[in-house]
Amino acid sequence: MNAIEQKFARLSTDNAPGQEVRLRAEGSQPQAKGENLPGTPVDFSHGDVNDSAFAPTPGSLEAFVDGVHRGGEQAYTEYRGGAALRERVAAHLSTFTGAPVSGDRELIITPGTQGALFLAIAATVTAGDKVAIVRPDYFANRKLVEFLGAEIVPVDMDYLGNDVRAGLDLGQLEAAFKSGAKTFLFSNPNNPAGVVYSKEEIAQIAALANQYGATVIADQLYSRLRYTGTEYTHLRATAMNPDNLITIMGPSKTESLSGYRLGVAFGAARLIDRMEKLQAIVSLRAPGYCQAVLTTWFEEPKGYMDTRIAQHQAIRDDLLKVLRGIEGVAARTPQAGSYLFPRLPKLSVPPLDFVRLLRQQAGVIVTPGTEFSPHSADSIRLNFSQNHQAAVQAIERTATLIERYRA
Repeated sequence: MNAIEQKFARLSTDNAPGQEVRLRAEGSQPQAKGENLPGTPVDFSHGDVNDSAFAPTPGSLEAFVDGVHRGGEQAYTEYRGGAALRERVAAHLSTFTGAPVSGDRELIITPGTQGALFLAIAATVTAGDKVAIVRPDYFANRKLVEFLGAEIVPVDMDYLGNDVRAGLDLGQLEAAFKSGAKTFLFSNPNNPAGVVYSKEEIAQIAALANQYGATVIADQLYSRLRYTGTEYTHLRATAMNPDNLITIMGPSKTESLSGYRLGVAFGAARLIDRMEKLQAIVSLRAPGYCQAVLTTWFEEPKGYMDTRIAQHQAIRDDLLKVLRGIEGVAARTPQAGSYLFPRLPKLSVPPLDFVRLLRQQAGVIVTPGTEFSPHSADSIRLNFSQNHQAAVQAIERTATLIERYRA
């Protein structure tokens, strides 16, 4: 395998979230240990945005149509997004995060938060750099850093061993900075574990980044979907040097607007300028007509977010009841977001084989833990933003499969 083949091999999407179309094509064939289990197929690799589960926010379709009707004005915005819309979004983000955002200089609208993530990493990382990355964390972080030719310095998070902290090993983070890492990349709430960094952890991250002059990219995609009793500290509202910070957010998950491909990155003006230059080459801009949908973001009907959070919390709690009834399963209660990351007991088949058997025999699609860290092979990620009843039944079938293949 030559160098370019190796580079793209590291981007493998065989088990990445959202590969359900390809996976379903494999069919469902009974295996030697038992027949297929009856029940509605559930794809836990991403959220269900149909009317039976969590449909897009009210008014989003109408806003999109309005964008279409405005024609060229909306189709061909500035590369970083329409100016008036950026100011509108910046005002909401200033209030939400507790620190001012300039829509003119410090914000860019991107094709999804995935687009924002790529632009932010590419604006701060080059071949040969060292980049500190939490493990486990979002699957694209590691792959993009490796694709750009940088070296990963892992920072462990003991999410199962803590109740109030995310569990980040701050000693390892400082060691990463001491070793030469000039960028730190993390998600808060953490994807896949759903844990939220404590105020003290965020303060320490800011202090260490300032001490070593490091740039921080904070992925806060699920920061609106926080459960009862969860406190949240925005890194940008701390003493963190604002010239070395990019925050990423968007309406794709909590608000079920993933199909519109909208994301936002905001922070250091010099980095936003770099991101715009790259976006102008890669994709020109976020989808023009879709940008209008951002007028509904943070402007949902009164009570909408409270209801959505309560619905997710109810599903979370019911799934945890089932999981914690399985001997040997370890699962921490997510504080935010729509993810569970249970660690499974020892099985008689390799982890990736179990994921395949779960799909084939139980009609349940999950994302293997190795997507989020090489050392998380015994874990699976579940996006529980699903139809409540179908999700519970799917976890019950998962429990049956665990028993069927228990070592």
